[in-house]
Amino acid sequence: MTSKDPNLEPAAFSSTTKTAKVLAVPVAFNEEKKIGLVLDRFTSGLVDEILVIDDASTDKTPQVVKEKGVKLISHQSQQGVGAAIRTAIEYARNNGFEIIIILAGNDKDRPNEIPKLLKPIIEEGYDFVQGSRYLPGGAYGNMPFYRRIATKIHPLLFSFVTNKWVTDSTNGFRAIRLSIFSDKHIDINQNWLDKYELEPYIMYKAIKLGYRFKEVAVTKIYPPKELGYTKMKPITGWWSILRPIFLLATGIKK
Repeated sequence: MTSKDPNLEPAAFSSTTKTAKVLAVPVAFNEEKKIGLVLDRFTSGLVDEILVIDDASTDKTPQVVKEKGVKLISHQSQQGVGAAIRTAIEYARNNGFEIIIILAGNDKDRPNEIPKLLKPIIEEGYDFVQGSRYLPGGAYGNMPFYRRIATKIHPLLFSFVTNKWVTDSTNGFRAIRLSIFSDKHIDINQNWLDKYELEPYIMYKAIKLGYRFKEVAVTKIYPPKELGYTKMKPITGWWSILRPIFLLATGIKK
């Protein structure tokens, strides 16, 4: 990232006085080279607690997290990012948190932008705040060409079936009011949601059920390719993100 390219500059953000109990959750699988960078970006008082969900990493990811003194929950076998987020939501609800922040464990997101996600929930009554690299003020960098295409197509389909304009439906940087998971129409415990399906499922349900939804501009900088910029497989991974749109819109899945 360089100051010469405005597309790569971190977006400006406004701080907010935090009055809700907030849990931040980086989800990680084999991120020993990057999870420490993510945790180092958190400043004191930004959130009430950080919880790393480790989806059965085979490298030193758990060791790095423990050395940082951060709360860690490790799956005994790899279950998928959806299952990891489900574990985080369960922990958050069982421990009195009111808002959960989900972010990448590979240093794509910027924790200093968390106040931008929190402010609409705490001060304006929103229930789901989605980060968008494509809104004015947002930024992205090092994104592979196929990713740029895919992350433009998905929002078009998602917006069509929800009748709600969304610019960045695949961005995993978001804040959610945990009380929405008390709604019996949001069933995150379905096995088909274990991989990449859970995130679009929750967003779809939140919008269709009338919860207050908003996007805010954020930064998304992919790590260098040699460090591994994604764990997602091009075909199966993107189908995993796409299929909730069709399954929910057609009523095949609830």
